[in-house]
Amino acid sequence: MTSVSTAKQERYADRDVFALSERNLGRSDREAKTLPFAKQIWVTHMTSVSTAKQERYTNYYTKRGHDMNMVKLERITDMLKEQVNGGAVKGAAACVLKDGQPIYKACCGMADEARGIKWTEDTIVRLYSMTKPITAAAAMILMDRGQLDLQDKVSWFIPGFKDQKVLTDEGIVPAKAEVTIKHLLDMTSGLCYPDDWFPAGAEMSKLYAKLEAEYKAGNPSDTLTYANLIGQQPLAFHPGEKWLYGTSADVLGAVIEVISGKKLGDFLKEELFEPLGMVDTDFYVPEEKLCRFAENYEPKDDKLVPCEWQHLGLTYLCRKPPEFQSGGAGLCSTMNDYAAFATMLMNKGRYNGRRILSENAVRYLTSPQLTDKQQSMIDWESMAGFNYGNLMRICKDERDGAGISTFKGEYGWDGWLGCFFANDPQNGYTFLYFIQRCGGLGQRPIRMIKQIVYGAED
Repeated sequence: MTSVSTAKQERYADRDVFALSERNLGRSDREAKTLPFAKQIWVTHMTSVSTAKQERYTNYYTKRGHDMNMVKLERITDMLKEQVNGGAVKGAAACVLKDGQPIYKACCGMADEARGIKWTEDTIVRLYSMTKPITAAAAMILMDRGQLDLQDKVSWFIPGFKDQKVLTDEGIVPAKAEVTIKHLLDMTSGLCYPDDWFPAGAEMSKLYAKLEAEYKAGNPSDTLTYANLIGQQPLAFHPGEKWLYGTSADVLGAVIEVISGKKLGDFLKEELFEPLGMVDTDFYVPEEKLCRFAENYEPKDDKLVPCEWQHLGLTYLCRKPPEFQSGGAGLCSTMNDYAAFATMLMNKGRYNGRRILSENAVRYLTSPQLTDKQQSMIDWESMAGFNYGNLMRICKDERDGAGISTFKGEYGWDGWLGCFFANDPQNGYTFLYFIQRCGGLGQRPIRMIKQIVYGAED
């Protein structure tokens, strides 16, 4: 590109900035294939464009109410490159939308180093816990239709939740209350993930080990079987008393199956993925799309190597349809697909003129739900300044450690492999950051992305 005249670079940039800003997220893969070139010209080579032209880019977005300095946004690309070149990740991508329109996208590095697959905006990744907000939205669809209520008892749908017990320091005692749908949505059910550090978690570890052994023996369990067995395990505390991150979203997915009479994946496809144009989102990656499927890497001996194991009940390395469709961790998706879901929430339930969720449902979905006592149980760095509700974090007080670029009302969630999304309704921004590394890279990357974006406002 350095051999191309400045005037020609500017013509390329003019064309491709327009194409990127006006691009409809639901367009075909064929149309999308031009975008990596567009990003290369627009982001990577922006520094070679004249100052006058840079000012015209800023004015371009000002006319659409964006008023962004596009040169400053290139610092996000620098951050992604540093992560790749420094060996923290093999590949990374980021996307920023303003009022539902993409104003920045970049992809760096490799999606699968061994297969020579570069990371692009349609690279398919494992979402892990970024599945949870989608499951919560699906539950809200049923509430909009009067088929589900927050105070409904889970035992009405999943028999294994009848006569539950709580594992306390004094031993096993009857639960004081039944687990409700609201408890599932707010992670106040007492259900836990496998975790040998406390008694109830150790019991759940035994269950998951048993189910994994049955899967390896050729007898995998489906979603309803998982939920019934989870309900028969002792709770970590009486429902509603505390907050604990656990299997609540998986049970909620089973409830959705019972009410709808459909597999969770089929319900999500009909009610969310198809209306939103999320063509690459599912509980597995079909063979014809494996050429876009990112490898998952884990740090080992000071380098990143492919991760060949799964947990939380996931199976087949996401390469064939699973019997257990995990509403808490099972979906695979792309950055563009998830941007469509986030945009629907930002638009208060509408997408491309179609109503997906009621405005009332989105209002509740994105509102903090924990009491002060429940919130006091959360000691995660990522939750500083945030409350929780409906399987997402929601910023309640940005002064309480949330960071200089977090505003009251921001909501979103992240996944075990480092993917992250956040919506900032107050300022109209959606932030997406995608990597595939076991344990992720913490909260710093998304905080830096937000700080760069707010710092680019002119």
